[in-house]
Amino acid sequence: MSLIESSWKHEYITTNGVKLHYVTQGEGPLMLMLHGFPEFWYSWRHQIPEFAQDFKVVALDLRGYNDSDKPNEQSAYVMDEFIKDVEGVIKGLGYQKCVLVGHDWGGAIAWNFAYTYPEMLEQLIILNLPHPAKFAQGLRTPQQLLRSNYIFLFQLPWVPELLLQSSDYQAIETAFKGTAVNKSAFTKADIDAYKSAAAKRGALTAMLNYYRNIFQQRMLNPSWGVLEVPTLMIWGENDTALGKELTYDTAAYVRDFQIKYIPNCGHWVQQEQPELVNQYMREFLRA
Repeated sequence: MSLIESSWKHEYITTNGVKLHYVTQGEGPLMLMLHGFPEFWYSWRHQIPEFAQDFKVVALDLRGYNDSDKPNEQSAYVMDEFIKDVEGVIKGLGYQKCVLVGHDWGGAIAWNFAYTYPEMLEQLIILNLPHPAKFAQGLRTPQQLLRSNYIFLFQLPWVPELLLQSSDYQAIETAFKGTAVNKSAFTKADIDAYKSAAAKRGALTAMLNYYRNIFQQRMLNPSWGVLEVPTLMIWGENDTALGKELTYDTAAYVRDFQIKYIPNCGHWVQQEQPELVNQYMREFLRA
């Protein structure tokens, strides 16, 4: 990792009133990567050097995470603000378009950005986060409500923060190693990196505020049009939080849609099966 990491650059960009940290490598067209919960740019460590061969890869710390600004107000963590952040990053880096890649919450932001600014995307790649219409449908089923029960716990004040930081942030380790099929995908150093990011002042509350506003987010609106941006979805089939059935019939919402399922793989798909994820991304980008 040290040789690869030596050519990564850590930089900052101010957009939409917040200063966001990102890691970048490579030159060329822009590929922007958005991570999920409870992660940070590091989730893309296996993808950054791979795609830096052909792109300027930018792996962002979303607002509230790691080394990005963490506004105090809960109202700062809503979809409209996330979309403005992404728009500002693309333009602030001197681009009009990008390939947008998102996992988990980053995937939710990517879906919403694609509908808001389709003209700013060349292609869209989503990992283990269903189309918003499918997620809204899923939350009306008992099985998905059970899988998503943590969302309701996260609505409480203070309690989730205490649970997440207890016993040296054991819940962060459990989130990764406890739900991954390929446990060896996460070394002690990887887990320590995630714990350290979560332990930064204000980070836990900021990360949880994404969920505390979820029922006001437009992503739960059941009516969506047909997206014109060419889209690839990659899905680890053994996701404990999001059922595979949430991917079915996504093609009804996307004109040019492909899906690649990865068996024996959990929610953390680009970290559990990086070579396969990179292969599927490459094939899609070439097409």
